[in-house]
Parts: sequence; structure tokens; C-alpha cells
Amino acid sequence: MDARREIGEKIARARRRRGLSQAVLAGLVGRSESWLSQVERGQRDVSNHAVITALAEILGLSVDDLATKKSTTMTRYEAATGIRQAMLGYDGLSAMIDHRLAGGSVESILWLRHEIRQVNRLYQATRYDEVGKRLPRLIIATELGSRHAPSRGRRAYHSLRSLTYHCTTTTLRRVGEPELAWVAADRSLAAAQAAERPLLAAVSAYRLGYVLVRLREISKALEVVRRAGEALRRTPGARTRPVLGGLHLVAVTAAAAAYDQAGIRQHLDEARQVAETLGEDRNDFWTAFGMTNVIIHEISAAADSGDSRTAIAASERLDLSTLAPGLVGRRSQIHLDLARAYAVQRKDAASVNMLLEAERLSPELVRYGGRPRDLLTQLLKREHRASTPQLRPLAQRAGII
Repeated sequence: MDARREIGEKIARARRRRGLSQAVLAGLVGRSESWLSQVERGQRDVSNHAVITALAEILGLSVDDLATKKSTTMTRYEAATGIRQAMLGYDGLSAMIDHRLAGGSVESILWLRHEIRQVNRLYQATRYDEVGKRLPRLIIATELGSRHAPSRGRRAYHSLRSLTYHCTTTTLRRVGEPELAWVAADRSLAAAQAAERPLLAAVSAYRLGYVLVRLREISKALEVVRRAGEALRRTPGARTRPVLGGLHLVAVTAAAAAYDQAGIRQHLDEARQVAETLGEDRNDFWTAFGMTNVIIHEISAAADSGDSRTAIAASERLDLSTLAPGLVGRRSQIHLDLARAYAVQRKDAASVNMLLEAERLSPELVRYGGRPRDLLTQLLKREHRASTPQLRPLAQRAGII
């Protein structure tokens, strides 16, 4: 069997396992149903890198399964190197073994709390490069404080270490570093346990769930958030509800990644119930949970599963004025999801307009996000310059061409 036919059969088998029709899968990767039919029969190649990447993600395959050539890399997050080095450093190890070797002083709790607030604000504003410059010092400072502060104050430093790794996790996930994000999430759980802060552990589970979805570990993500959610229900309180709601939204994202429509509906309903109980949008532990975020996840889930009509209809119920001004990433994400929805409907001018608005709000989210870059590549392949004159300049700014 030649390579082209073998790849086509792999795609067909994986598509049927996912329960997707040819029309739905073709729409998700920005191609026609007849194109996909020819690919599955081995009559044509899949030569476009963005389409190969999209097919691999949707079907749960590796890029190598679908391509004979080595894939190109996306824009790298340069700050990841400094973050990785900070996480790999074992400053103070000798003093852990022999306390007489301890030297210097730890950063003050007051400064660390202030810096963690600043870093989270920058993250929610999608200023990822600046976040990346600040995180290494925070990581090292909270690690040292949790080891060498006076024993009576170490739980506070462990709490700050957990919060630091929360932001590290979510930033690395956003900029295409899921493996390193998984390590950060695991450390946040360990720090929450050392701090004896169950609610911080639940927030760590929330962060970890999104990373597991990004790593295509869907069943593990659902299991993590299910267990954390069950535990939170046994400890009701005003501060637990936003975290519980956030866990339901992770489950929505996981269900969408698995094309589980029943699961999407179930977890959205559960999240809505929590949001209705809260009665307002909140930002506890930087989760930005509330009814607005539930609708945002409804739009994202519909876009992920190729249901462009639902995504666009849900956006019409969204009141962006309820979002706090600092939640730039949430606003930008809405436009990115709608750009994907319009592209599925082959309304490329509307898709480009949504991408331009996303870029206006958050150039870094467009630059580092794999999906915006893949969408731009798809739009370029079928470019009609008269109707989308701003597409090519946008792709140049994003580093696509």
C-alpha cells in the first residue's frame, strides 16, 4: 500500500472512531467534503502543514502519522528558557541537607503577594512576554522561602509557591509549552498540600485539567476535575463556588476536545447552575468565573466541535460589558473562536475581521497561539484578495509569511 492511501485510511478510521462525518471534519480543517473524500481514498495528498496539524489534533493522531516530512515549528516563547532554568535550579539544596549552610534572606511575604498579583494581572491582559520576565524570580523566591523561612512562616510561603505555579502553569499552556506547564501544575499541587490549603489544591486541579486537555489526555483531565469537584461539594462556601464552576468549565473543554456533545451540554448546565448561584462574575484565584465565562466556554466548545451556528448564536447572548476591563484574554478568545466559526462557514471576510479584532486586543495571543496561526494559514490557501485585503499583512505580523 502506498503512503498516500495508508494515510487516507488512517484518517478515515480515526474519523469514524470520533463519530465525525466527512462534512464536519472537513469543515473543522477548512476544507471541502469532496477534498476529504479524495484524501481518505488515497487520491490526493495532505500537504498543508496547518491542515495536517489540525487533523492530528482533532483525530487524536500524531503529526508523524499524517506526514512524511518533518513538521515546522511555531513561534517559540523565548521566556520559557528562563522559566525552565528557574524550575530546574535547586538553590539552597545544600542548606536543606545541613541547615548551617543556609545564608542570605528570603523575600518578604508582602513583596511576593504584590508580585503575584501583578503577574496574574499581566497574564489576564495577555502580556505573556512580560509575565515570562517576572516568573523566574518569583519561582526561585517562593522555592527558597518555602524551604528556609522560619518554620512558623513556611506554610505561607508554600501557599505563595502554589499561587506562583498556578500562573506559571496557565501561561506556559497558553504559549505552547504544555509539557513544562504540566510540571508546574504538579508542583502547584505539592505546594498546596504542604501549605495545608485544600482550596489551593482544587485550583491546582483546575489549572492541571486544562493542561491535560492540551496534552490530549482527555480522560485524565475529566477524572482530575471530577474528583476535585466532588471534594469541593463536601466543603461548601462562598470561595469554593467559583472554583467549582471553573472545574465544570474545564470539563466542558475536555468534552469538546472529545467531540462529546452530551458531555458538553451536561457540564455547561452544571456550570450555569453554579453561576446562577453566584449571581455575578467573579475573579477568585484569577479564574474569572461567572455566567459570562460560561457563555464564552459555550462559544469555544461549539467552535472546537465544528458547530459554527451554535458558536455564532451564543455570541449574540454575550454582554462583554460585564467582563472586568483587565480580562483582555477572555475578550480576545471570543473573537478567535468566532473567527474559526466564520471560517467553517467559509465567510472569510468575517473571519479575518474577527482575527484583526483579536490582534488589536492581544497581539501576543495571536502570535503564540497555535490555532490562530493555523487558521491564518488556511485562509491564505483560499485567499481572495479583493474581499480580504488585510489578511496578508495580518499573516506577516503573525510570522506566517
